[in-house]
Amino acid sequence: MLVNNAALVPGGPEDEARRSRHYAYLTTPEPRDTLGFTSAMSDAEWLKYWGVNVHGVFFCTRAALRQMEPRRYGRIVNIASIAGLSGLSAHSPHYSATKGAVIAFTRSVAAEVAGANIFVNAIAPGGVATPMFDDYLARLEPEARGRLFQMIPAGRLGTMAEYAGLVAYLAGDGHYLAGQIISPNGGMI
Repeated sequence: MLVNNAALVPGGPEDEARRSRHYAYLTTPEPRDTLGFTSAMSDAEWLKYWGVNVHGVFFCTRAALRQMEPRRYGRIVNIASIAGLSGLSAHSPHYSATKGAVIAFTRSVAAEVAGANIFVNAIAPGGVATPMFDDYLARLEPEARGRLFQMIPAGRLGTMAEYAGLVAYLAGDGHYLAGQIISPNGGMI
């Protein structure tokens, strides 16, 4: 069993500023214009995300398959993101692109190896109540925090325990899922 859960996540001050600006753009009536995120991104920033979020998934998957294929059994769970399924993370085009690549990679590899009883699936979570995201929320003004939660029909972030339960299920034997992208996101998409 392999769970590919390592990723770079935008969390620096400039990332928070972009995120806050984008959420305000989505949730308040203001004139529309470019947000300028992609045109301002450096080559190094773009490549750094691909190196961890995509290449890391590939290298770990390849190593695991070299063990699983001879045994004709295995489970791989890739952690993608709602960012790879939607424009809700337009503030982080590098993150969104890499998580979309993880989704496409999951589907491709799943079709390749399902006949050997190796099931590859992905989870594409919405917001997760992690210490890093909780810190970000604590720094927001109450009105901005309220606008963010208005985007989530469930009115809250998912918990780490909720996501861990889904990972455990997909890593186990009690299912017939292969190439599925499951997105627990509180109704955001």
